[in-house]
Amino acid sequence: MPKITYVSSSGNERSIDVPVGTSVMRGAVFNDVEGVVAQCGGNMQCATCHVYVDETTLDKLEPRQPGEDEMLDFTACTRRPNSRLSCQLKVTEAMDGLIVHTPERQD
Repeated sequence: MPKITYVSSSGNERSIDVPVGTSVMRGAVFNDVEGVVAQCGGNMQCATCHVYVDETTLDKLEPRQPGEDEMLDFTACTRRPNSRLSCQLKVTEAMDGLIVHTPERQD
């Protein structure tokens, strides 16, 4: 099972085994990870699962799709080149070791 590391804006770090096929957002929600709100439940309608993918692991991901790219314009914290919606990151074996950072706020 791929291990995803979640780093909160306050510096708390948690590494969690997330099943293949599950989203990075669901891995966070099911494990009460600080900083991932996911108000819409993963339907790409709220941007409250915004994360910053660590630059060292960015190459583990597929490129953003147009809908995700548009929704990232509505994040509560500054959008960066490494911003992603964690609900759109479907976990694969290749994502083992992925590191994501949560923004200071999601609302």
